[in-house]
Amino acid sequence: MRLSIQHKVTYRYVPDAARVAIRLKMFPAVFAAQSMPEWALTVNGQRVEPLLTDAAGDAIALWQSHDPVEDVVVNTQGIVETVDRSGVVDGLSKMMAPPIYLRETKLTEPDDAIREISGFATGATTLDRLHALCGAVREAIIYRQGATEVDTTAAEALARGAGVCQDQAHVFIAAARCLGIPARYVVGYFLDPDGAGESEESHAWAEAYVSGLGWIGFDITNELCPTDRYVRLASGFDAYDAAPVRGTVFGDAEEEMTAEVIVSMASAQSQQ
Repeated sequence: MRLSIQHKVTYRYVPDAARVAIRLKMFPAVFAAQSMPEWALTVNGQRVEPLLTDAAGDAIALWQSHDPVEDVVVNTQGIVETVDRSGVVDGLSKMMAPPIYLRETKLTEPDDAIREISGFATGATTLDRLHALCGAVREAIIYRQGATEVDTTAAEALARGAGVCQDQAHVFIAAARCLGIPARYVVGYFLDPDGAGESEESHAWAEAYVSGLGWIGFDITNELCPTDRYVRLASGFDAYDAAPVRGTVFGDAEEEMTAEVIVSMASAQSQQ
């Protein structure tokens, strides 16, 4: 599938920020399931290229202002070609040893409720258990926008019984790690088949390591493994680690952030 991505993130500062430095993970991963024939990233109109590829295979760029700024506009757009590999992630340029992803973080630290939900991961194989866990988490956390905040932990989201894709992924990851299964957080894009051929937000899911198969994606929100409608952008131990944009603001400015995302089938013109 050939998908068109437009993603704009705007930060406004009052008063002007003395200086801003940001780390960008906004280059879709290139691996067996997807390629990136066209891609451009700019910050305040300035073209930004990857500086390095980290140990997880994610391309990273850095940008900083040298003078006070009122706003910072991160704009990325391009074409990504995808194929359906039933959620299997292979062919990344780099990959950390799976046991590293057993590490707990503040956002994925398990409590008794998470350990209890891990008990629903039943089945004859590890893959079967992970599919069962996916279903259990989806039932335990109803998708509801506004039910949680960006810093809500997995334990807090499970206690509320509602959240968004970030919360569902965090609980799945925390429970999988309780079972000794390496798991990580993934951020990207999803073309909703029920969205009139267009989606207007980014998406998040989880990946777990299955011996003999490798890393497998699990979208808890939609209860399926990623297909060719998904674009994998970046990964990490949790949402904070995988965030497409993360940075530091110098000065006493208050920050306001807005994001615009459009995912659609690439037009015939873009294919010429």
